[in-house]
Amino acid sequence: MHNFLLDLALILLCTKAMGLLTKQFKMPQVVGALLAGVLLGPAMFNILETSEFISELSEIGVIVLMFSAGLETDIQGFKKCGFSALIIAILGVVVPFIGGMAVSYFFNGTLIPNDNPNLFMQNIFIGVILTATSVSITVETLKELGKLNERSSNAILGAAIIDDILGIIALTIVTSMADTSGASANIGIVLLKIVAFFILSLCVGYIFYRIFKSWTDHAEKDMRRFVIASFVFCLLLSFVAEEYFGVADITGAYLAGLVISQTNRTKYIASRFEHLSYIMLSPIFFASIGINAELPQMTPMIVLFSVIMVIVAVMSKMVGCGLGAKLFKYNNQECIQIGSGMVSRGEVALIVANKGAEVGLMPASFMGPIIIMVIATTIISPILLKVVFKDKKTENVAV
Repeated sequence: MHNFLLDLALILLCTKAMGLLTKQFKMPQVVGALLAGVLLGPAMFNILETSEFISELSEIGVIVLMFSAGLETDIQGFKKCGFSALIIAILGVVVPFIGGMAVSYFFNGTLIPNDNPNLFMQNIFIGVILTATSVSITVETLKELGKLNERSSNAILGAAIIDDILGIIALTIVTSMADTSGASANIGIVLLKIVAFFILSLCVGYIFYRIFKSWTDHAEKDMRRFVIASFVFCLLLSFVAEEYFGVADITGAYLAGLVISQTNRTKYIASRFEHLSYIMLSPIFFASIGINAELPQMTPMIVLFSVIMVIVAVMSKMVGCGLGAKLFKYNNQECIQIGSGMVSRGEVALIVANKGAEVGLMPASFMGPIIIMVIATTIISPILLKVVFKDKKTENVAV
């Protein structure tokens, strides 16, 4: 009955131990947390399995992480990179989509047997999976490196939010074409919901900002209530985004953070969430990604397909997003930084893959390579960010 307490203790202990170990090798500690999850989960020692408790806490963890990212975002810099972020996101979707579809076309039904008659739609769906971006890994790494307010970091965050929206649209279109049961939503309705959510967020965010700012400007004591009010706003906007508009809850959390970042209590609020995230929520979220990684039996051809998928997944984001950044006169280093920040696929790709499996678009033999691609890109991205953001003043701030 109380096994969840032991699970929690093991996750916190192992993520911290692995984080300190990876720090010794000059790598971000988030890599250690991810590896800890892989070691504890079915992919390695099978000590822990995913549970409703871990899943729900990890969901809160990523919401808090994205809310904190919103709090720490330089909104003036964010505004400046608005249109460039759109182009970066578009190219960061198109290039991986073409790359993923091409790799699947080469292997699916030829080198890897598949008797499904709908190979073309399956190949398209593999391309859709590669368009995904998991910004949570990037946010944690940039925070650890102290680079969250860099010009290129603002572009990464803006592009990642847009990438999520484009991913929802692409997933909806493809599954709608394949799902003959009528369960998939009408594409037009989905697009309308996305627009409606951002309009609602703008209106509600402005009202909340005016009330919250007026309240905090005239209060000097017991600022803890501001933290509670902020978190309530974050959770409500996250819930509304996912439940009523089909937009990722982390998008709602990030927008809530942006709203509150304009008040004069931002630093105090951000520091409180930093503690909450560091103590429990972030380790659980990152470990859960590794715990969910359960690899099936692999054949030599599946292994080859996996390796090529990883290479294409990394290079397509680097090329697509880097090219988009170059069009807006970001320097070469910033282009590489932006591309590196968009590499991680994380839980987003797994969610997309599971959705495809439900409607027959995900070949069973491809699930292993997709999981490997997710794990590899999730680990590679923080390492790349560590390298491309490195300068003489950069030090890991987490201990």
